[in-house]
Amino acid sequence: MHNLSCYNPSSFLLVGIPGLDKFHIWIGIPFCVIYVLAIVGNFILLYLIATEHSLHEPMFFFLAMLATTDLILSTATVPKLLSNLWLGFQEITFSGCLTQMFFLHFSFVVDSAILLAMAFDRYVAICFPLRYTTILTRQVIIKLMVSIVVRSFSVILPDVFLLKRLPFCGTRIIPHTYCEHIGVARLSSADISINIWYGFSVPLMTVISDVIFIAVSYTFILHAVFHLSSQGARQKALSTCGSHVSVILMFYTPAFFSILAHRFGHSVPRNVLILFANLYVAIPPALNPVVYGMKTKQIQDKFVLVFSLKRTH
Repeated sequence: MHNLSCYNPSSFLLVGIPGLDKFHIWIGIPFCVIYVLAIVGNFILLYLIATEHSLHEPMFFFLAMLATTDLILSTATVPKLLSNLWLGFQEITFSGCLTQMFFLHFSFVVDSAILLAMAFDRYVAICFPLRYTTILTRQVIIKLMVSIVVRSFSVILPDVFLLKRLPFCGTRIIPHTYCEHIGVARLSSADISINIWYGFSVPLMTVISDVIFIAVSYTFILHAVFHLSSQGARQKALSTCGSHVSVILMFYTPAFFSILAHRFGHSVPRNVLILFANLYVAIPPALNPVVYGMKTKQIQDKFVLVFSLKRTH
């Protein structure tokens, strides 16, 4: 019975942010505001794209998918964080922990793939403008979206089974605010070399390959832009990429910083790393709709039109 309970633990404890216990209530306030902004902003974006026919273009379909994934990412982590900080609900069931871990890593890999698809969209729009509608047809968009979900699902699902095979006979206290693969695996007394190898290398390699292909896409884009004869045409082409580049930087920069800090930043306090990890999963979902709303004129125009009409009625 003891061995069975090791392989099927009832629950874990998420300790929150160690060393900052007396500030938990105050730390929760900005995270709550950021989460509300993420929910409202992404739902407005989805509503505009769904209801406005002029936004039924490939770029906006990918943007809708990004908004949906951002909702999953923030909802998988922030509500549990707030219940921990404000209400002291530290316990999470084993199945709940696995579910949170899956959606956390799954949404990260999906986000990365969507940014690659959006880079491809900009590449086609700028390098082959006359063939844009014939290359990126609705069927192609659907195939790209399905392949993104299937790839991400098949890459992250093994993490669940790699954790379920481990015994957890010792401590079940997770020094974090959410469950992530390697953090949970380290609680086991068994050999976790497969978890470490798979958990770091396979998802990381998929994300790194996305970054490489995004860089290649923008190399071709810049080459095409700087060969345009008109200065106005160059500025217009670059402005269409501005919001996408901003989102890319917001997504990948803190991600790689977090990975490097965990790998080499042994002198960085644990609570700083945990705080940064939570900011990383909370801030990009809140800022993405703001960035696209400010930098994409079509979304700006439709937002003003829709909500000014609602106000008049």
